[in-house]
Amino acid sequence: MRMSRYIFVGMLLGFILYKSEAVSWFRIYEMFRFQSFHMFGIIGSAIVSGIIIVQIVKRRHVKNVEGNEITFNDKNKTIYRYLIGGFIFGVGWALAGACPAPMFILLGSGKTVFIVYLIAAMTGTYLYGVLRPKLPH
Repeated sequence: MRMSRYIFVGMLLGFILYKSEAVSWFRIYEMFRFQSFHMFGIIGSAIVSGIIIVQIVKRRHVKNVEGNEITFNDKNKTIYRYLIGGFIFGVGWALAGACPAPMFILLGSGKTVFIVYLIAAMTGTYLYGVLRPKLPH
């Protein structure tokens, strides 16, 4: 029962993203062709909200559900890791025709082809976990 509020918030976020057309391949296509401000507005709003929320969490020492203070660690400054990861992310996005984030939303909206996408994403995540100790830092 404790986690039900998180499930509700996740469902609410999914509903909002679906209704705002943030998961629409057409809206994403428009964004990459600079034909519409729609997606840039959504992404910009998310960035501004994220900055504000992170600052609130840091300054008020917010705790997670287990009672531990939420902390933010510095990222590794090696740029090639981010270039390679961004390239892989972009290729996956282009092949699927949608950003990886809304795959559950797209499944929930009846687009069952995203089952293949979900399986591929979970397989990739699993393989990364297995290979991570062997990858360069």
